[in-house]
Amino acid sequence: MTPHDDSLAPPDTYAGQVLDAQLHLLDRQVLDTDGVPVSTLDDLEITDLPLDVSLRGTPAPTIANLLTGVTLGTRIFGGRPPSSRLTRIPWRHVTDIGVVVTLGVSGERLDATWPERWVRDHIVAHIPGGRHDPE
Repeated sequence: MTPHDDSLAPPDTYAGQVLDAQLHLLDRQVLDTDGVPVSTLDDLEITDLPLDVSLRGTPAPTIANLLTGVTLGTRIFGGRPPSSRLTRIPWRHVTDIGVVVTLGVSGERLDATWPERWVRDHIVAHIPGGRHDPE
């Protein structure tokens, strides 16, 4: 058994909330301001992460964008999807992080919902009764 080491420095303090990306963000459902599902959070785009420099003493990175897109193939076969295939949702739109990630904007304004809008407008709208909610 080793003696207790009191020489360790206390952890750094940060202004703002500290998140564990894998625990608190990745694979969470993203809801818009009306509670309508937008997508699932696949990855994060971070800033302020210095390259080829010791991380000790550098400020914590910040999240710039939530990334979502078609990632099922890369999860099964490995690799990363091309950056051009991922949709970015600016971090400034996030209003709450809990069981789901909640946005402060409508999903209709986001590029992440274009496949659903396209199917609604080009396929479902042509089905008899497809232009209104059933009662």
